[in-house]
Amino acid sequence: MMFEAFFPKPKVFFGSFVLWSLACIILWFMFGQPLGEKLTLGELFGFVHLDYGALEALQEEARSFGKHSSAEHVELVMEKIAAIKSATTFWFYQFLVPCYGIFLGFWHFFAKKEWRRWSLYGSALIVFVTWFQVQLDVMINNWFGGFYDMVQKMFAEPGSITPDEYYGRIFTFFSIAGIYVLVAILNRFFIQHFNFRWRTALNERYTKLWERVRHIEGSSQRIQDDTMRFADIMEGLGVGLIDSAMTLLAFLPLLWVLSTHVSELPIIGPIAHGLVIAAVIWSGLGTAILMLTGYYLPKLNFLNKRVEAAYREELVLGEKNLDRASPMTLQRLFAHVRKNYFRLYFHYMYFNVARFTYLQAGALVPYVTLAPTLLSKEAIVAGFTLGVMQQTVRAFGRVESSFQYLVLNYPTIIEMLSIYMRLRTFEAAIYNKPLPKIDQAYLDGTERNN
Repeated sequence: MMFEAFFPKPKVFFGSFVLWSLACIILWFMFGQPLGEKLTLGELFGFVHLDYGALEALQEEARSFGKHSSAEHVELVMEKIAAIKSATTFWFYQFLVPCYGIFLGFWHFFAKKEWRRWSLYGSALIVFVTWFQVQLDVMINNWFGGFYDMVQKMFAEPGSITPDEYYGRIFTFFSIAGIYVLVAILNRFFIQHFNFRWRTALNERYTKLWERVRHIEGSSQRIQDDTMRFADIMEGLGVGLIDSAMTLLAFLPLLWVLSTHVSELPIIGPIAHGLVIAAVIWSGLGTAILMLTGYYLPKLNFLNKRVEAAYREELVLGEKNLDRASPMTLQRLFAHVRKNYFRLYFHYMYFNVARFTYLQAGALVPYVTLAPTLLSKEAIVAGFTLGVMQQTVRAFGRVESSFQYLVLNYPTIIEMLSIYMRLRTFEAAIYNKPLPKIDQAYLDGTERNN
């Protein structure tokens, strides 16, 4: 019901979104992308003719560049590649229009709901802007490759790069980064309003049912504070999940291509596309470690709010009632607070040891993975330049962080689960169902005395 208050038929809505997204992705790679040469309207907007055959030939020519290739020829080829890729990007966004239109049109007429405009169109806008930001991140990653190749050339051939070329590269970065910052600020502003509408929907639902839930301990806190934090955290986690999925879609193929420069991994030895395999293994290891060490934290966070609510409620009642909030009662309630906090501190201690150790070690993983290639005498001959290394490290980091969604967000997920547990008590009261087991254990004194 926490989702039903805002979204139309949440399980069907989110399930259909995932299935429709997968269908559109398959349609793009199987039929949509090849049809771009015939259906794109890019030429009407100043883009070059979309020719995938010419693009593949130009990319193959670029891979064969050597020391004897003239700078003018290299620049011309790279400009043609960039022009065709820009036309491809336009065609992709053109392809997205009917995909979005069909999905939104169906749900617009299928789900007549009060918060439809915000939950439906707001979610669609957030997904689109997130994808756009990921594409800008890909452009920045490509910029780093060209920039560090230029730096390498500056060191190898002093004076070969003019000030105009150098500062031109810098300006290109600021133009991309400027758009990224502007879009991020506007997107964050919209998400804040989106969160507040979700909170409003939850608030209206629970206040209308106040008579059913007012007897629940800490009910005022759950309506005022938990609904606010639930909407904010869920939206943050949702946007983070979408960003991770889209980053994976954008950077995994790039890392797959860059892996052709890396034919060997430490310890494992020769292996095809080793960077992708290393990212998956390292991310899976971290997820497993944190899920294991953080197993008890959601329940302890839930209990922490319960004991805090009981202590705060007694103090509030004592302000107007002389028979409440006696020193003995307050001492007993605060003892529960202290005991739960100390348990929480202990479990967070070994959880943080595992988390911070893993994250710090992860900073060196791409460099360790690249060690056999960097130490090889054939690396430069094979085209593994400083720019390619920077592109590879950044792409590896993006893919790794996408696979590490649970690792990077686990503390927030723990907090969200504890809030979800508390709001479930409201749902149980609304439908006259038994309280969740953790609530029953708390009221019986089992959890407080453990």
